[in-house]
Amino acid sequence: MQSIFPQVAKSALTYEVVAQCSTSKARAANLVLPHGLVETPMFMPVATQASLKGLTPEQLEDLGCKICLNNTYHLGLKPGKDVLDAIGGAHKLQSWSRNILTDSGGFQMVSLLKLATITEEGVRFLSPHDGAPMLLTPEHSIELQNSIGSDIIMQLDDVVHTLTTGPRVEEAMHRSIRWLDRCIAANKNPERQNLFAIIQGGLDLDLRRTCCIEMANRNTPGIAIGGLSGGEAKEQFCKVVSYCTDLLPRNKPIYTMGVGYAEDMLVSVALGVDLFDCVYPTRTARFGNAITAKGVLNLRNKCFATDYGPVEEDCTCPICTPKSNGGMGITRSLIHHLAAKETSGAHMLTLHNVHYQLNLMRAARQAIIRDEFPSFIKDFFATLHGGNKEKFPQWAVDALRTVNIDLLDDDRS
Repeated sequence: MQSIFPQVAKSALTYEVVAQCSTSKARAANLVLPHGLVETPMFMPVATQASLKGLTPEQLEDLGCKICLNNTYHLGLKPGKDVLDAIGGAHKLQSWSRNILTDSGGFQMVSLLKLATITEEGVRFLSPHDGAPMLLTPEHSIELQNSIGSDIIMQLDDVVHTLTTGPRVEEAMHRSIRWLDRCIAANKNPERQNLFAIIQGGLDLDLRRTCCIEMANRNTPGIAIGGLSGGEAKEQFCKVVSYCTDLLPRNKPIYTMGVGYAEDMLVSVALGVDLFDCVYPTRTARFGNAITAKGVLNLRNKCFATDYGPVEEDCTCPICTPKSNGGMGITRSLIHHLAAKETSGAHMLTLHNVHYQLNLMRAARQAIIRDEFPSFIKDFFATLHGGNKEKFPQWAVDALRTVNIDLLDDDRS
C-alpha cells in the first residue's frame, strides 16, 4: 500500500534514514531535534512530572538517553504554567539539556475516566490533587506544551480504551482529526516545537486507514500510532501497527505510544516503528524486578538472598559493571536485601532497567545498519526463551513472518 503525501512542512526536525533492513520494514535513522541528535530506533524513558523516578538528570544523561517524556496534564497541574513560564520551560526546571517529548494529556481520558467528561470543546477533569475542575482543550494543551518548551509536542486526541467497540471509536477518530487542526492553529512555536499527529481508530483497520490518510495530509513533522497497549491481544496490536506503517509516509518518524516490553519493541521495529515510550522499566524496578536478556528477575525472591553475581552477566550498566572495590559490581544479594525496604534498591534497578532498554535499541540499530536485523531478532528470542522454540510467542512468530522473518528458521543470515 503506497500513498503520495506532501513534502514535510518546515519544522524543527530533520529525519534521515541511514539504513533499511533488506528483509523487514526495520530502519535506522538520524532524527535531529532542537536539543540534539536522536538515533533511532529509540526507547524514550518516561519522566512524567519532570523527573525520572529514582534517577538524577546526570545519571540519565550518562546512560546515553537523548530524549525523555514529560506529561502535559501533570505539569499543567503542578508546578503549573506560571512556574514553567517563569523558569523558562521544563528543560531548565529539570536541568535536562537533551530532548523532551510531551504527551498532550489525552491518555488521562482513559486512565482518569471517572474524573473526566469529553465533549467537542475538550476534556473536563477533576484534579486528582484537590478535586478542582480543569478544562483541557486542544488549544490549552498546546499552550501548556509551548510553556513546557518540549522538542516534540503531541496533539490532544480523543482516546478511548483499546477494547472499545461501536460508534464511540469512530467518533473519537474523527474528533482527533478535528482536534489536530485546532492544535496546529494553536502552536505558537512551530519553528522550535514539532507537533506530532496521533492515529486513532481502535482495532478497526478501516478507521485506522481513514485516520492515517487524514493525519498524513495535515503534514505534521512526525506521526504517532495511539490507542494501543491497552489490553488488546498482541496479534491485534501487531496487525494495527503494521497496517499503519504501510500507510504512513516513510520520510517521517513513526512513534508507537506506550510500548515498553522488549519483545513488543523489537517486533514493532521490524514492522517499521522508530520511537517507543513506557513507564515499565522504572515502575517494575520499584517492585524489585530486573529486566535482563533472559527474562525478568524478581530479586525479592528468596533464591537471590545468597546470589553474589551481578544483576546481569556482561551488562555494562553502572550497577553491573565491576568496580575497583574488589572487581565487583552490585550483587543480586544486595538488591534482594534492599528491594521493598530501601529506596536505593529501586534506584539501582532503575539504572539497570533503563540502561537495558536503551542498549537494546542501540543494538537493534547497529544490526539494521549491518543488515543483520533478522539474525539479531532471532538471537534475542532464542536467548530470552533459553533456545526453546516451543516457548516463542505465537503472536511474535506470526507478526515477523509478515515481514519475511521466520523465528523458527535456524538460518541466522
